[in-house]
Amino acid sequence: MALAMARASRVGAIPARARDRREVRPRGRAIARAADADEPEWKRRQREQDAQISAEERAVRERVRERMAPIVSGETDVDADAHAKDGTASSSARREELSRKIAAATTALERGLVERETETRLLLLAACCGEHLLLLGPPGTAKSELGRRLSALCEGGQFFERLLTRFSVPEELFGPLSMKGLENDEYVRKIDGYLPSANVAFVDEIFKANSAILNSLLTILNERLFDNGSERVDVPLLCLVGASNELPESEELDALYDRFLLRSSVEQVSAGGLGKLLSLGGEAAIGSKANDHGGVSTSDTRLKPEDFANIRYEAAAETEVPTNVIELITDLRTFLQDKCEPPVYVSDRRLLKAVQMLRVAAYTNNRDEVSEFDTLLLVNVLWQRPNEAMMIKDWILERLAQDRGTKQVQYLLAGLFGRACRADGDAEECARLLSEAKNLRGVLTAQLNSLRGAQGGSLPALREHLWLSPADASRAAQTLGPMFSKVSKSLEKLLEDVLTLEVALERDTEPHILALLMPDYWAAFIREGPIAEVQPLGVSNATSAAP
Repeated sequence: MALAMARASRVGAIPARARDRREVRPRGRAIARAADADEPEWKRRQREQDAQISAEERAVRERVRERMAPIVSGETDVDADAHAKDGTASSSARREELSRKIAAATTALERGLVERETETRLLLLAACCGEHLLLLGPPGTAKSELGRRLSALCEGGQFFERLLTRFSVPEELFGPLSMKGLENDEYVRKIDGYLPSANVAFVDEIFKANSAILNSLLTILNERLFDNGSERVDVPLLCLVGASNELPESEELDALYDRFLLRSSVEQVSAGGLGKLLSLGGEAAIGSKANDHGGVSTSDTRLKPEDFANIRYEAAAETEVPTNVIELITDLRTFLQDKCEPPVYVSDRRLLKAVQMLRVAAYTNNRDEVSEFDTLLLVNVLWQRPNEAMMIKDWILERLAQDRGTKQVQYLLAGLFGRACRADGDAEECARLLSEAKNLRGVLTAQLNSLRGAQGGSLPALREHLWLSPADASRAAQTLGPMFSKVSKSLEKLLEDVLTLEVALERDTEPHILALLMPDYWAAFIREGPIAEVQPLGVSNATSAAP
């Protein structure tokens, strides 16, 4: 009985204790409210300020994530805003149409040829630049066929072809003397149908040119002028394709050799492509007729001579050469002339024309700025001997793999961060900083776009390049892909930092919040900045909050 009474008493006691706790809770809340009422004003304001700081920090980070996502996924076009701002939408459409035509013309030039993708692109690029192409290689490697095919793409153009020997006379290139002119004591030539009236020309064994031919030929190639008697006439020459089995032997031919901006060493078809070559049928197997210039002309691929000429002028006006590309070219010339044995001489004229060629390459790829990938074309510009081409390519690929401008961007961003901390709400200074931050964002976005696809080893910037053959683009992508995969991560982190500063400037974020958003840059600013500038930052609010 006693045990039962004790158990009952314990059971009945539990609700009683629970009721006691329910009675205590309201008193606890009342005590908390009383404590809040007794809280110092400065502490309450500090808590509210901390909440505001956290809210601002979250808002900035959320906005950065929103802007970051489409850039990383490749959904944004870095040039779209510039086109809209500068009112160059019509120019962009014109370039797109030009790119389409060039791609179609390249396909037409390649039809029926085996392992000549590089040469066909160089040929068309030379025409777009108003420059000349040298094809160096043994006989029977389709050098003259390429020249004929280019003439087919030039609407209304005249084609001239000649094989030189050591005994060739000027009449073979420039036309016979006019008998009527001699009767009138005039030393003039009948140039119709000869080199001075041609739009496209092919001269085989070009280095067999003797001194009687050389001076007039150099003037035509460089200045597009021909002295016919006492009159100097304009030459409509778009591009001359020179061919030779060997390099020039005498120094008097060095000037002629330098006139060919683009050069290619044409080899025999490889063992892997020989089966495809032997399987060709029709006109591709027996060669094109001389009067149909390759038989590749269609209305979709033909360009007028003035169209070719306009390309280089528009490219010069509408494309920019960034500093990193100029530095690359400068360093490459130094490497070739000072660190190679024997030195590879690169004349100032050749270097200047090479930069103009890069402008044309960027313009025809529908870009406003020369890309570092465009510099791969210099492999066919700067060598003096064919075996130097591979050395130049290796140097460029190594440079592209190690230098993406990240250090420069970090340096610039650190400077912008410091100026933003010192701006102290200055509207004009903040506007300048915001503009510079947007420019940095554009640079990084362009870099990421150029590296897109690196993880898969494809690199669309190389694969879709108009002037790089599929084989050359593939080899370059295989070399650069692994390195670019690592670089992409660092560029994305830099882009996040730049966007953070950009959003903070737009929202007029305080320096002490900026320090939380970008702690590494804040630490560097505190460590390196003058104490007089660093000390006041981030303390004014705390001072005003103190009792």
